[in-house]
Amino acid sequence: MTEDVDALVIGAGPAGLMAAEELALAGRRVVVAEAKPSPARKFLMAGKSGLNVTKAEPMERFLSAYSPGWLAPMLRAFGPKEVQDWCRGLGQEVFTGSSGRVFPVAMKGSPLLRAWLRRLEGRGVSLRTRWRWTGFQGDGFAFDAPGGAQVLRPRVTVLALGGASWSRLGSDGAWVPWLRDKGVEVAPWKPANMGLRVDWSLPMARVFGQAVKGAMLRTRGGSSSPSGTPRDGTRRLPEGLEEHRGEFVVSQKGLEGGGIYAVARPVREGAALELDLMPDVPAEEVAARLARMRPGESAANQLRKLGLSPVAVALVMEWGRGQPLTVIKALPVRHLGPRPLDEAISVAGGVTAAAVTEGLELRALPGVFVAGEMLDWEAPTGGYLLTGCWATGRWAGRAASQSG
Repeated sequence: MTEDVDALVIGAGPAGLMAAEELALAGRRVVVAEAKPSPARKFLMAGKSGLNVTKAEPMERFLSAYSPGWLAPMLRAFGPKEVQDWCRGLGQEVFTGSSGRVFPVAMKGSPLLRAWLRRLEGRGVSLRTRWRWTGFQGDGFAFDAPGGAQVLRPRVTVLALGGASWSRLGSDGAWVPWLRDKGVEVAPWKPANMGLRVDWSLPMARVFGQAVKGAMLRTRGGSSSPSGTPRDGTRRLPEGLEEHRGEFVVSQKGLEGGGIYAVARPVREGAALELDLMPDVPAEEVAARLARMRPGESAANQLRKLGLSPVAVALVMEWGRGQPLTVIKALPVRHLGPRPLDEAISVAGGVTAAAVTEGLELRALPGVFVAGEMLDWEAPTGGYLLTGCWATGRWAGRAASQSG
C-alpha cells in the first residue's frame, strides 16, 4: 500500500519527537513512524536512575564538551536554559544538582514523556508504532508495518533513527547502507561513553561492583587528546595531557562509569590512561607518609593507612605490584580497549557535516533531513547527549518545516 503524507519523521526518540513538534507548530501534518512497540525506549532507559536533561554551565564551557564542534549554532539556539524552560512548559519542574547537572523533580523520564506525547497528539501528530523502515522504494520510504508492507511518499522527511549502540532499544544502524547507496557520506561508528575491557586476576573478584571515588583520571597522548585548560578550568595542562576527576566501578568485565566515560575519547584514540588515587595530596606528602610507616609492613596495610579504599588498594596490587607505593599518584591502567560498540552508551560516527546543509538537509537527498545520534558528533554523559539530540531535532524540524 502506498500513502502520500505531508511530513514524515522516522524514529520516535528525543530528536525525532522534537522534530515532529517543530513541524506541527509550523502547521505541517506530521506522521511519526517508530519501529518499536512504544516510543523513546532509550530515553526511558537512560532516565531510570535519574533523567539528566542538561548541564547548567556557561555556554562556552558547555559547547567544549561536544566533538567535533559543528553543532554549536544548534546548541546556542537550544542549550541548557532553553531545555529547562521547555521541560517546565510540559509541567515538569527541574532542579540543578551540586555538579550542575539538571534533573526533573520527578527524576524519571516517563512523566515528561507522557506529557510530551499528550501535547504532540493535541497538535495533530500521528504516531505509528511497529513501523520499521526497510529502505527506499522509488521515491518513497518502505516499511514493514502491522498491516503488511507499506510505502510512504512524504513531501518532507526527518530521519532520527539513532546511532548503533543499544540495538535492543532500537538504535541498530541498519540505515547506514541505504543512505550510503544514495551517496550520503557516513563516518564509521566508534564507541563513545563506553567501558574498558580488563582481564582481571582472580583476587580482583572480591571487589567487583565496588566504586572508586574521587580519583583523577589522566590521559597522555592519543590522536584526539587536547591540550591546555581542562573543562573545569582549574589549571593549564602540558601538551597532550588531559585529566578528569570522577567515579568509576570495577566490574567483572572491566571498568565503567562516569569517570571512565569522561576519558573515553582520548583512550579510544590511543592515549595512555593512569589514575591518581589521592589527587588532593601532593606526591611529596604521600612519600613522606609512607616513609614514616613501620618497616616491613605489608604493602596492602600501608595503602590502607594512607586512606585508600579496599577497591583502590586492590587496583594498586593489580597494576602496581613491584613498584614503589608512590605509584598511586600515577597508576597505569592496563586494559584491552573499549567494550563492544553495542554496549556503549553512545557512539561517534554517522552522517558527516559535509553530507548536510546548514539546516541538516542531506545534500544527496533534497527534502530529507537528519537529526540526533545519526549525525557525526559525540559528547560525554551528564546531560550533553540529550541536549544534543533535542537541539538537532529542533533545528532539523524547523528547517524541514520550510521545505516541500
